[in-house]
Amino acid sequence: MKKFIPSLLAVCSVLMSYSADAQEKTVKLTLEDALKIALSENVSVKVADMEIERSEYAKKGTYSSLFPQINASGSYQRTIKKQVMYMGGGDDEEGGGGMAGMFASIFDPIYYYINGIMQQTGVVIPPYVPPVVEQSGSSDDGIAVGRVNTYNFGVSASMPIVNAQLWQSLKISGQSVDLAVEKARSSRLEMVTQVKQAFYSALLAKEALDVYGSVYDNAVENFNKTESRYKVQKASELEYTRAKTAVANAIPNVYNAEGSVILALWQLKAIMGVDLDMDIDIVGSLGDYADTMFRDIREGEEVTLDYNSTMRQLAIQAEQLASTIRLQKYAYLPTLSATFSYSMNAMTNNFRFSEYKWTPYSFVGLSLSIPIFSGGKRHYDIKQSKIQLAELDQQRINTERQLKIAIRQNLNTMETNMKSYSSSEEAVKLARKAYDITAKSYSVGKSTLTDLNDAQLQLTQAMLAQSQAVYNFMVAKASLEQMIGKDFIEDNK
Repeated sequence: MKKFIPSLLAVCSVLMSYSADAQEKTVKLTLEDALKIALSENVSVKVADMEIERSEYAKKGTYSSLFPQINASGSYQRTIKKQVMYMGGGDDEEGGGGMAGMFASIFDPIYYYINGIMQQTGVVIPPYVPPVVEQSGSSDDGIAVGRVNTYNFGVSASMPIVNAQLWQSLKISGQSVDLAVEKARSSRLEMVTQVKQAFYSALLAKEALDVYGSVYDNAVENFNKTESRYKVQKASELEYTRAKTAVANAIPNVYNAEGSVILALWQLKAIMGVDLDMDIDIVGSLGDYADTMFRDIREGEEVTLDYNSTMRQLAIQAEQLASTIRLQKYAYLPTLSATFSYSMNAMTNNFRFSEYKWTPYSFVGLSLSIPIFSGGKRHYDIKQSKIQLAELDQQRINTERQLKIAIRQNLNTMETNMKSYSSSEEAVKLARKAYDITAKSYSVGKSTLTDLNDAQLQLTQAMLAQSQAVYNFMVAKASLEQMIGKDFIEDNK
């Protein structure tokens, strides 16, 4: 055992020297520093900011619908089989067929009328002979029309003049931006709460390490005293063994506390969004926040949900649904838009572009659309949106109730831990005094090692309870501040 204690001291000295060297490269952070870094490096905050930017672009895209929509077009068509056009009836139809029948039906009555008049004067008019139309084949074959190559180039434009649905959609787009901003605020509130709680967890782990370190130091000191007394036969072998056992039992607690500190710092770095290999350390202690516990929010103070992010999001969503209902009602209204088109056409049988004859064609006009019947779709869309609005209202009532319960729980937790801290503070003073008295009595042989170990245990429990009370208070306070939106109220006024 004589070699056991020096070896432990050597390991601890090596660890302390290593930590001292590491501290030269360690970045020390206060809570404010951690929050500033997290607000600029946290992934959820960056994503929320990107979502705001995306919503802004979507809003601008909706506004672009108010401007004229201009499009250019061009086409080329190669005719494989020309279209055939037929003139008049067939050969088997009454009155002849083709062009002859058409001219005969027009000029025959005129001929007989004039010929009857002229016969009275003795003048004879020769009969009308219709012109002969040369066709390749019978008249049933028809006439092929059109040319092989067809080109078309043009520009068209349209612009809404009266469109109530479009105007209402612009308002909904603005509300979508507001919702994205509020979600970003919610992400920041949640991130701030996580950073605070991780910072407090690291402080608690460090204080636990200090407590267990002091327990280990006291165990080593008591072992040295017991060993000295054992050598001069003033302490029994049982006391010597118990002192050695106390040292052995204190070592795992120190290692576990060190692991808790490392893990807490890793958690803090992950939430902050910095490199996990970066060496950081936190400044301060939970005792620094103990003085402010009794000045913070208490149950008697007014706590409202006016700036609660969840309630504000529900309110924006309710406004969006109300706007959607109005949008769907506007579907019953007519719409009016202006149109313009200009095009150039050319039809040829060759590819001599310089000889093409281009024919322009253009027009302007107004287009009026009056909705008459859609099978009840618009009516049922409105009914569906109204039900969604009613569901959202019920969700808002339930959310408000749950938030009020959570606020009450946090306030009760804060109040309870304030009382626990007051009692544990007195308990630490008494336990330390009892340990000092017992240690002096043990040095002169008036107390046993069992009494000394009991005093050490009570002191350890009192110190841990004191740190735990401050930690519980600060964690509950951070959750309460997130619920009431305390950290980012100025951004929303």
